[in-house]
Amino acid sequence: MRIHLKLSRSKKPIPFNYQSYLTGAVHKWIGYDNEHHNKPSLYSFSWLQNIDVRKEGIQTNAESSFFISSYDEDIVRTIINGIMSDSSVFFGVSVSEVQLMNTPVFSSFESFAVASPVFIKRRHEGREVHIPFNDPDSGVFLTETLQKKLRLAGISDENVRVSFDNEYTSARTKVIYYKDIGNKANICPVMINGTPEQIAFAWNVGVGNSTGIGFGALK
Repeated sequence: MRIHLKLSRSKKPIPFNYQSYLTGAVHKWIGYDNEHHNKPSLYSFSWLQNIDVRKEGIQTNAESSFFISSYDEDIVRTIINGIMSDSSVFFGVSVSEVQLMNTPVFSSFESFAVASPVFIKRRHEGREVHIPFNDPDSGVFLTETLQKKLRLAGISDENVRVSFDNEYTSARTKVIYYKDIGNKANICPVMINGTPEQIAFAWNVGVGNSTGIGFGALK
């Protein structure tokens, strides 16, 4: 299930690296002491959409929004209740409207644009490595992460496969700073083969690592 959150106009510039502040709002609505914070995230959320980019930062307008998706409908209900209690997001911006969207019916193959960069990380020889879209094993790692979440949700992980769209000519990496830590993430569509249920699950929970802090959301 997905909720689209329309935003109020900003009255002052918002920092370009706003991701940690947006994450803070989402976690506030879920509840800081919620059990979901200590488990792999079965939810994802996009970056801000339809914004104005200024020299000094970004600004929201009447068309600005972002979305939050979750396989667990209880999380969605908790978030909606949280917004009703406190609709503030950050820097004077608040949620002005909530629109509910049911999970679409998918086929056995789908291609998705990303609503936030896809982040893949692994440990190698004692250090954290960030995997780019053109790494030969990137699809293997994306598949592994999705399979882990499928098993956590009690859904079969057999025969599901995730990969970047190698034919997309504008694919690129971008270093995203989250609380002053650089994360090399990927801006490239992803392709998913699997059952309609597996693909619907991915559409809700996102792909890659760190979906709970604003990476890997799918349009």
